[in-house]
Amino acid sequence: MGKIIALANQKGGVGKTTTTINLAASLATLEKKVLVVDADPQANASSGLGVDIKQAECTIYECLIDHADVRQALHDTEIETLKIISSHINLVGAEIEMLNLKNREKIMKEVLTPLKQEFDYILIDCSPSLGLITVNALTAADSVIIPVQAEYFALEGISKLLNTIKIIKSKLNPKLEIEGFLLTMYDSRLRQANQIYDEVKRHFQELVFKTVIQRNVKLSEAPSYGLPTILYDADSTGARNHLALAKEIIGREPKQ
Repeated sequence: MGKIIALANQKGGVGKTTTTINLAASLATLEKKVLVVDADPQANASSGLGVDIKQAECTIYECLIDHADVRQALHDTEIETLKIISSHINLVGAEIEMLNLKNREKIMKEVLTPLKQEFDYILIDCSPSLGLITVNALTAADSVIIPVQAEYFALEGISKLLNTIKIIKSKLNPKLEIEGFLLTMYDSRLRQANQIYDEVKRHFQELVFKTVIQRNVKLSEAPSYGLPTILYDADSTGARNHLALAKEIIGREPKQ
C-alpha cells in the first residue's frame, strides 16, 4: 500500500516544486514506483518533468471536476518508474467550482486512493495557498513535508500552516502526520542560514530532516530542460541532497 505525501507551505518560493520533482526522481531511482500529482495551477512540476502542458488533455482538473478516469491522466517521464498527473491553469477556478460539491474537501482523496495499490509513493505538489485544493491534498495525504527556506522570514506563516494541519487532522483526516520540516536553499557559509537551521531545529526538534537542500545552480537549471536534476547532473550537490532525502524517507518506513 503506497504512501501519499503532500508538500505544502503557503509561502511561495520555498522550493516546494523543486523538492517534489527531485525527491520523486530520487525515490524512483531507488527502485520505488512514484507518482507526482501537480496540484498547483502554475504547473511547474509538470513542465519540470517534461510534460507539454498545452498538449495535456486529461489533468488533475478533469479528475477533480469532471470525474475523469485518473488513469487517463497519468503521463510517463524520462524515468520508467516515475509518472505524473499534470496540472492546468483551469485549476485556478476549480476551488469555486468545487464549492457546491458534496464532500468537497475529500474529492482528491477519492481520486487518488485507488492508485495507492499501484505506487509506493504519491507526492502532491501543493500551490502556495491554503485554499480548497491544498485542503483536498492534505485530506488525501498520509503525511506532509514542509519545505522551509533558510532565510530571515522562514518561520513566518508556519504557524498558520500548522493550524490548518491541526484543523484538517481533527475534522477531515485524523491520520495526517508531519513527515518533516525540510530546510531548502541552504548556504552553510552564511551565518544567518545556520542560525535559522538552529531555530527550526529548536522549534520542531526530531521533526526536522537531517538532510538539508543546499543552494545549487544545477537545481535551478534542470527544469528548463524538463528534467529532474539527477538526470541533468547526477553528481551535482542538488542531486546528491535529494537522493539523501529519499534515503532518509525510505529509512523511516516500517520494515516489511
